Amino acid sequence: MLTFTLIFLPLLAATGLFFVKEEKWARNLAFAMALVEFGISIAALVQYFLYCHCHLLFRLDWLASYGISLKFGIDGLSMLMVLLTTFLVPIIIYTTFGQKINRPASFYSLIFLMQAGLMGVFTAFDGMVFYIFWELALIPAYFIAAFWGGKDRIRITFKFFAYTFSGSLLMLVAIIFLYFRTPLPHSFDHIWLYASNLKPDEQIWVFLAFFIAFAIKVPIFPFHTWQPDTYVTAPYPGSMLLGGLMSKMGLFGMIRWMIPITFSVLNTTNGLFIILPVTGIVYASLIAIRQDDLKRLIAYSSIAHLGLVAAGIMVLNAQAMQGAMIQMISHGINIVGLFIIIQYIEARTKTTSISELGGIAIKAPRLAAFFMIILLGSIALPLTNGFVGEFLILLGMFKYNMVFAAVAGLTIIFSALYMLWMYQRVMLGNTNAVTEQVSDLSWKEMIPLIAIVIMVLWIGIFPGMFMKMAENGVGQVIGIIR
Repeated sequence: MLTFTLIFLPLLAATGLFFVKEEKWARNLAFAMALVEFGISIAALVQYFLYCHCHLLFRLDWLASYGISLKFGIDGLSMLMVLLTTFLVPIIIYTTFGQKINRPASFYSLIFLMQAGLMGVFTAFDGMVFYIFWELALIPAYFIAAFWGGKDRIRITFKFFAYTFSGSLLMLVAIIFLYFRTPLPHSFDHIWLYASNLKPDEQIWVFLAFFIAFAIKVPIFPFHTWQPDTYVTAPYPGSMLLGGLMSKMGLFGMIRWMIPITFSVLNTTNGLFIILPVTGIVYASLIAIRQDDLKRLIAYSSIAHLGLVAAGIMVLNAQAMQGAMIQMISHGINIVGLFIIIQYIEARTKTTSISELGGIAIKAPRLAAFFMIILLGSIALPLTNGFVGEFLILLGMFKYNMVFAAVAGLTIIFSALYMLWMYQRVMLGNTNAVTEQVSDLSWKEMIPLIAIVIMVLWIGIFPGMFMKMAENGVGQVIGIIR
């Protein structure tokens, strides 16, 4: 029942908030509902560890004659993603406090509608239901960017929608094709889809359909061109939702659906498809070095970091896949933290141009300290969250191919280069006309950053609980493909 509640409550919140007209009430109710959702996820975590280590299944026949059921469950893979989502959503909502938001009821309703979609994606054990929630998560993301975004938002968000919707249609065709290849009676249940009787050439086409849909969402090079502009033009909560959560849908889909169904294709051709994310690591890192806009730099940094995660998934190695799961959590936490920092900087200076900033640490030492800790997690310093996942990914990749691992490892070097260089130019040196009057963080502003920093250090120093969940989930996938 907890699994169903985690999906139903955001839908209920989205519906109820739509009718709240007063901004203060809408904001406070949204934050309260997000905290309740986080509490329910903690209850699910306790039940998972103390009682069953099982799927916490919820099943309700929906269109039984067509083999579609509302089947949801939480295993190790889902638990990590559920915790990430319910942890970040209240933080994202909290960052809107003190801001003037047009049509607040619609804004917060769309956030919860997106959260419901994410919860459905991460817990669905039925292929058609997975697709429905996949699309459900896309719609509010589009409207948040289109209605509350910045300059040229209509053209940019249309490109985002066209990319992601096209990939989704390919995935839908693949799911329907798989349905007719399942044993009679046909079913969209994940176990039946895993057992689809596909010919070798059919499996290749199904793999490509899934891969393109998921690669666009991550995004993986060369399907990434929608991402930098969308991250820059979206409002900060939208950028946080896209970078911290929505990008994980594609990576999760690879582990939950693509690999178990089409693993024989990857067993023989995965080297070809690992080249794409590895190339993206180098490409995005080199472009990030040249960026002058803070949000655009973080966007290209995200392509590089998630490229490493995708490469780790596709080597079909237990260690690398476990590291990928941990890194998905860490990246989501870190990128939201970085966007919060940039939001605070822009609120104080009215710019995100690196060349116009400088010396902020003199005026705002608390802001500089939080920025540095989150940045160190992003560049995978030992004892931070970024180190655990990237170490496991590279360890697994070395077992697969030393050349791929060496090139993928450049992400750590490049990341340290452009992130520390950016920090030096923004925070250190002398102040100027733009930064002379910058104020430090208030206690209210520090609250979301404290939560982020706690997770950066917790996962880095005490990763055991997260490693256990990732190990249980990855073990099920490896068991299927071996």
